[in-house]
Amino acid sequence: MGATPSREVTISVIAAEAGVSAPTVSRVLNGRGDVAPATRERIETLLRTHGYRRRGSRPKERVGLLDLVFNDLDSPWAVEIIRGVEDAAHQSGTGVVVSAIHNRPKAARQWLDNVRARVSDGAILVTTDLDPKLNGQLRDLDVPAVVIDAVGVPELVTPTVGATNWAGGLSATEYLIQLGHRRIGFVEGRPELWCSRARLDGYRAGLETAGLSVDPALVAPAEFTYESGFRAGQRLFAGEDHPTAVFVSSDQMALGVYEALRQRGLRVPDDVSVVGFDDLPEARWSSPPLTTVRQPLADMGRLAVRTVHRLVQNETIESSRVELATELIVRHSTAPPP
Repeated sequence: MGATPSREVTISVIAAEAGVSAPTVSRVLNGRGDVAPATRERIETLLRTHGYRRRGSRPKERVGLLDLVFNDLDSPWAVEIIRGVEDAAHQSGTGVVVSAIHNRPKAARQWLDNVRARVSDGAILVTTDLDPKLNGQLRDLDVPAVVIDAVGVPELVTPTVGATNWAGGLSATEYLIQLGHRRIGFVEGRPELWCSRARLDGYRAGLETAGLSVDPALVAPAEFTYESGFRAGQRLFAGEDHPTAVFVSSDQMALGVYEALRQRGLRVPDDVSVVGFDDLPEARWSSPPLTTVRQPLADMGRLAVRTVHRLVQNETIESSRVELATELIVRHSTAPPP
């Protein structure tokens, strides 16, 4: 697309001259269809005029390397995502670099420096909330990115892969109602996460559809960890007028609720029914085996890899938000109320 300009031309420079946002330029570069024809033509003209080359001085051919970034790597949930990413990457002959930034800006900046140095084809961000400045730097590096389980409301700029969290929350709640439960608790995940909000909304919708009121006293906050699930269970079952069933936003937290119930002398499912979310391997191994909403975590990882490869090859992405179906898996932790 012409000679290399004497000064570095980034997406931000093109965006400023075109009078649009950097994400709009990124959408044009990635072949997305959600840009007005006149705007697309203006941006493409500027790209040709400046001799903009994707990835600056980087080679245009694939280098066969993807970055997979988590906030933390301390859960089986992350392992399932890695399993799917590794599977799809292996099939395409791509290597994967796994990083954790622990919600620290310094760690995120270090990760970006590493991406700049090792010339990755693309990045998969898992519930990772990079601040706008770092996101802009990622765009300027022209590293295509896909987000798994977006932190906030999914944007149209970066493709996202998730699951039908609302439908999963609804199905779990409806199943408990069908068993005869009317006083149903809910253990919420981190409220800033999009998936947490969707599961809570599904729980509320299930109750309201059945003509049941949503009791705020039956909603306990937690942090997607075993320990926080244990604390939430202690809170929900501290009194005599406790729920006869509880829907928990993750399997790890559900196992924490198991322990809280055990310490209270309550049995699952004889006294309390428990439903989790994720269908991690330990859900099948728990005692009793946990009824849960299966989230296709490995499939989400595989789809993210395929989407990044399409972006690298400048193929059009039909939808910026893809949600894979969840499924209620009934085991032995649920029964009619006592």
